[in-house]
Amino acid sequence: MATINCDMGEGFGLYQMGDDAGLMPLIGVANIACGFHGSDPNHMRATVRLAKEHGVKVGAHPSLPDLQGFGRREMKIPRDELANCIIYQVGALKGFLEAEAMTLNHIKPHGVLYGMASRDPEAAHAVCDAADVFGVPLMGLAGTLHEEVYIERGHDFVPEFFADLDYSDDGMIIIMRHHGTKDPKKCAEAARRAVIDGRLRTVGGLDLPVRATTVCIHSDSPNAVAVAEAVRAALESHLDP
Repeated sequence: MATINCDMGEGFGLYQMGDDAGLMPLIGVANIACGFHGSDPNHMRATVRLAKEHGVKVGAHPSLPDLQGFGRREMKIPRDELANCIIYQVGALKGFLEAEAMTLNHIKPHGVLYGMASRDPEAAHAVCDAADVFGVPLMGLAGTLHEEVYIERGHDFVPEFFADLDYSDDGMIIIMRHHGTKDPKKCAEAARRAVIDGRLRTVGGLDLPVRATTVCIHSDSPNAVAVAEAVRAALESHLDP
């Protein structure tokens, strides 16, 4: 069985990003931004409340300290400082969860931090250093340092597939600064193949093995709701109740 997860709560101040209200009924898990790439106290509280209303589990979506670049620009940060950045963000979200009588479900690094942790041991261990504090599962890409280091460090690992991102020929996601409109049918078929068939198609046309028990949809794609509807329909018989 699988879940659909979505990166949410990424507005800031008066600025809104993504149709969280439209997406929340279609997903099982929300990754809520913690303030370093998007969100703020009011957005975090509102998104937690929205998730509670729809019975959606909530995880933390911490980032590099890159609000202007939306967490999609790589930075060189020492392991201890990076771990502290993550603890700071997750702790903030955990406070809002406790205020709503909810529990922290998992941690999933955002953007470039996610990519760094998949290939850089120091970044992967920094994520684990922070996760040690909270004792929750970590989402990541199977077959990368996410899986190797997270499991080695004793954390439950949740393998993830991205329905609305392209994959390079080495099986890695291609992280873009901006998400354009996606083809819902193409995303749905990619999600179905990943979860049910255990395969993915790369930008170079290669057919590679993949393992995933959760499928991600990004809320900042212009037609994210249509994508989520299509993915949910494609995986309906394989979704956790």
